Amino acid sequence: MASKGLPQMRDEVFLTDSGIETDLIYNHGLDLPDFAPFPLLESVDGRSTLLDYFRAHLDVANERGMGVVFETPTWRASPDWGARLGYDLERLAELNRDAVDLLRGLREQSAGFPFVISGNVGPRADGYDIATVMSAAEAAEYHAWQVGVLSASGVDIVSALTIDYVAEAIGIADAAAGAHVPSVISFTTDVEGRLPDGTTVADAIERTDSEAVVAPAYYMLNCTHPHHILRMLRDDAPWRRRIRGLRANASPAGLVEPEEGHPLDPGDIEEFGHLMWQVHRVAPTITILGGCCGTDVRHVRAVAEAVIVA
Repeated sequence: MASKGLPQMRDEVFLTDSGIETDLIYNHGLDLPDFAPFPLLESVDGRSTLLDYFRAHLDVANERGMGVVFETPTWRASPDWGARLGYDLERLAELNRDAVDLLRGLREQSAGFPFVISGNVGPRADGYDIATVMSAAEAAEYHAWQVGVLSASGVDIVSALTIDYVAEAIGIADAAAGAHVPSVISFTTDVEGRLPDGTTVADAIERTDSEAVVAPAYYMLNCTHPHHILRMLRDDAPWRRRIRGLRANASPAGLVEPEEGHPLDPGDIEEFGHLMWQVHRVAPTITILGGCCGTDVRHVRAVAEAVIVA
């Protein structure tokens, strides 16, 4: 688990991709039951759609000489969600491996800038609703299967996105430690800098760091607008320096679970880019910048352009 050797741990700004699920549903008209993109890997057209999505983001990075951290489209490819979508563990494992292979093939087309493949692990439950809560040990047991498959497939890191309570974060970090792969935890954050269960980001990071068998390599925040993140980062405490990434929502409306059939607000795209750059200026350790709900490649391009202009 040599997290110190990860290229995104250096000082330069890296790009991530954007809100893949909302982009494919709302901008491209795809039907993604349970917001799951991994079934697209089963068809030629689906794989082409995924490659086009990632290639567009890679082009932005390559044009500007920036590294990328790309998430495998496996946010829903864990046992409970897979079963709900009709997949047994054998087929689900194949699709997790296919997702890694998809990005590995794309990495060969990059212009030689750093290209980090992150195995994307989503929450066992909804990601916005904490009605179902596991202990850290239960979370480790549940997530160990997918983390193990992704680790064995050769990902550089495993990133858990839209995590909304601490025990699941600890469990995922422990599962990654067991699989000998660095972990990254990204917490779902509201406009006040709290997780959906009311825990502050500061407490969530400090508890995860202290209770996990091996602490995550770093943390990220997701699902809120950079305007709200800037307010949260006024406190220059040690926990803040553990945050290295931000996947922000397009709209400043706060934490709103996306619903199929209801259009999302793309917000002011140019302002989004400048505010993301301001986040990095205020908190220089936040060097991994990209999008979440409602964003697409236009938002990531605006981030890249703001970085270059600055």
